[in-house]
Amino acid sequence: MSATKTIQETAKHVSAVPATFNPFYSHDPTTADDENYEYNFLKPSFPDVKWAPLELQDVTDRGFSADKSKKNLLSAATKVDNIEPSIGTELSGINIYELTDAQKDELALLAAERTVVILRDQPIDIHKQLDAARYYGPLHKHATTSVPKQEGLEEVHVIYSDGAKRPDPAAFTKTELFHSDVTYELQPPSTTILQVLTAPTEGGSTIWSSGYAAYDSYSNTFQQYLETLYASHSAHEQYNGSLQAGTNPRREPITTLHPVVRVHPVTGWKSIFVQPGFTRSLFTKKGDNVVPIPKHESDHILNLLYRQIADQVDSQVKVRWGKGDIVVWDNRVSAHAATFNTWPQTRLGVRTTPHGEKPRSVEEHNALNLPSGLARSRQEQVWKEQGLQDTNVPVNLNKAKGYSD
Repeated sequence: MSATKTIQETAKHVSAVPATFNPFYSHDPTTADDENYEYNFLKPSFPDVKWAPLELQDVTDRGFSADKSKKNLLSAATKVDNIEPSIGTELSGINIYELTDAQKDELALLAAERTVVILRDQPIDIHKQLDAARYYGPLHKHATTSVPKQEGLEEVHVIYSDGAKRPDPAAFTKTELFHSDVTYELQPPSTTILQVLTAPTEGGSTIWSSGYAAYDSYSNTFQQYLETLYASHSAHEQYNGSLQAGTNPRREPITTLHPVVRVHPVTGWKSIFVQPGFTRSLFTKKGDNVVPIPKHESDHILNLLYRQIADQVDSQVKVRWGKGDIVVWDNRVSAHAATFNTWPQTRLGVRTTPHGEKPRSVEEHNALNLPSGLARSRQEQVWKEQGLQDTNVPVNLNKAKGYSD
């Protein structure tokens, strides 16, 4: 068989395969209308409107006002299940829309400390969800991805997939799926609320990975080096993908520099803050300026960080969704990835996303003298509270090493 014929046969085969999509950059504006579907008004749309560039906004983290013991919130739960040592807490018996302000503050602190808080079988009311999210800050409006069909809900981000398009395994790797939302913004999201309205009968889980744990996984020497670095985060690829898909980007794209190690203002813990979806290159300070580091160095370091975020299975939590389930998580100190294994089933989720503070480096955090104190390692603080003063294990290089599973 000739090479030309092989290519022609391949093209013929590809044309017969159902349409595919890249979950980061390709969106389908032709979602079928179904008046019999109870959440038809929340199905995705891409209005042809233009928004002004975002400007810096004042935000006050509600976690600062929380009782550190979280007694008001935790005492109201019928069960508190810490899923993994470093990430994930499920609260039973809690209705998120009946929380007092004190309990809402403690929920923000719990999400900051545990990264992910799971609340099952919650009432479904998009307006109540918007009100709950606004308590934590001004809401983000996404420039390229879908908003609900119903007008007036532009602060809702719609997550939708069905049988019309299947994920394209040639478009992304599993590592590339891990991301923190819209990190290219001047003030990326903080305490975020996602509710699933239609869940697949199997599959469709979401995985969260701890940025605290990613930082803590490295040696002190490498941690100190990472703390000197900044990363560029770009919206241009997502913007261009929207243009190619014909889905009317609503705001001009930007590129923003953020510290590679950011500090959570309330916990004071250090977290890795890069991701393959939007991070493009690394920079370091030279005097009062920020200058790029060599590309080979930048690429290798970023790939190392991406792989750790994706591969650290002992510092991840995987949430399988049911109808009405809500996850509250802190976008500042985590990355997450959907599992695209549900095609052709339908999955519909709605996300409400408050802006957080402008990301702060270790140096910037320490200069503010916040109640959380000086920036520090989450793991080292936990060990100290447990009375484990020396966590460094000496190695005898002359002793034979064995492996035990």
